[in-house]
Amino acid sequence: MSVVETTAVFQPDLFKGKVAFVTGGGSGICKGLTEALLRHGAKAAIFSRTLKKLETTAAELSKTTGSECIALAGDVRNISDVENGLKKAHEHFGRIDIVICGAAGNFLSTAENISANGFKTVIDIDLIGTFNASKAALPYLKETRGSLLNVSATFHYTGMPLQGHCAAAKAGIDALTKNLAVEWGHYGIRVNAVAPGPVEETAGFDKLSYDKSKNQDMIQLIPLQSAGRIKDIEHAALFLCSPAARWVTGAILVVDGGHWLTNTGLAPPAVWRGSKL
Repeated sequence: MSVVETTAVFQPDLFKGKVAFVTGGGSGICKGLTEALLRHGAKAAIFSRTLKKLETTAAELSKTTGSECIALAGDVRNISDVENGLKKAHEHFGRIDIVICGAAGNFLSTAENISANGFKTVIDIDLIGTFNASKAALPYLKETRGSLLNVSATFHYTGMPLQGHCAAAKAGIDALTKNLAVEWGHYGIRVNAVAPGPVEETAGFDKLSYDKSKNQDMIQLIPLQSAGRIKDIEHAALFLCSPAARWVTGAILVVDGGHWLTNTGLAPPAVWRGSKL
């Protein structure tokens, strides 16, 4: 059984005239989300720490999509960096309609072995970074009655070995998503999150893949019998940021093929100790 192939799901000009600001947009899933918005008419600013790499990605995205993408450097852990990045994006484009908070730091470690600093680093990038970007974006989203989209995960739905630090951060992001949806709804701002499951083409999937035989074992636990693709997350994000989700806020949209429904998180140590720590 395979998931139905989908390509042109949305109107190509769905986000024409809109501007997106994407933290973590230089790679992985958030690069894909940026590209999807650009392909559907938006302009975008991608924000991350390494300017040279980010500029290369922005130029690539602009060329492949035909829509303007600019690179802005900064660290989401520093709210003044994010405020400065948003200010530059607003000065350049004149508006900000969509903010995607996707900057993330992760690595594999048991709770027994992770250092206090390592745990704090993931919380600071994922959770504090999401708060900083959300708070800094508020004045601009008020102007456009815009949309805020957070990138979460499903690690905290079960006890996931090697991911306690990330699970704690993502659980906080889910709580923040719901809280901001309530507090900012009267501004006309919608706040939602997308929670990907095991997605191919990502560094996280490679680290957790163990080996090819274990890949197939994991896929058999997914009701839709396949790993996800970045395009699957793109489709969910486009929906949540579009007028089709006009009355959707505070939602955590899980895009994992049903994996969390069958994943107990109880992989035996003999399996998860073989991952790429």
